[in-house]
Amino acid sequence: MVGRAVDQLLRRWVALFTLLAVVVNATELTFEMEQHDTQCFYETVPRGSSGTVEYQVVFGGSLDIDVVIKNPSGKDIFRNQRQQYGAHVFEATEGGDYEVCFSNEFSTFTHKVLYFDFFIDTGDAPLTEDQGTHLTALTQLETSMARIHESLRTVADFQTHHRVREAGGRSAAESLCERVQYWSIGESIFLFLIAVGQVVILRRFFSDDRRRGGV
Repeated sequence: MVGRAVDQLLRRWVALFTLLAVVVNATELTFEMEQHDTQCFYETVPRGSSGTVEYQVVFGGSLDIDVVIKNPSGKDIFRNQRQQYGAHVFEATEGGDYEVCFSNEFSTFTHKVLYFDFFIDTGDAPLTEDQGTHLTALTQLETSMARIHESLRTVADFQTHHRVREAGGRSAAESLCERVQYWSIGESIFLFLIAVGQVVILRRFFSDDRRRGGV
């Protein structure tokens, strides 16, 4: 009797650590796109599940990008042009490979760095092996495991968004610092040339006065 209780407790703890290790079924990528470039990504989505695609231009150019999402039949289910960020949630009416394409073809000179996240929600997985086989109320440990699962998913989403914002802010700050440095160097050179020009003009002025006085 005691051994059976210990075995059930161990199974629940194993399920807890499994939930801690695998929180969400998602794909996250940060990649670089050159000018006049188009990149497509594919993700298998089961029928009846829901998918969420989030994207953001971290830095580069005017911080805009074209996005197209297609279902396995090749039909557009989402299209957005020249936006910095966005998100789209869809229900998979058919299972298969869904296509997400990012296009930077309209950009002539600048390359860009993008972040996107493809999250697939297939429904809540059972917390234990025997859950769902018979009708039983959730124990306090199982309820805590479910709450931890949802909390970790929320924390992971917040961390991702904050990392993307921090990367974008850092890029903007570094770009601004570089422009300020170049502007300061240009102003210094300009002031130096003005000072040299003033000295040359004053020397010519006094040298002309001396020549006229000698004559």
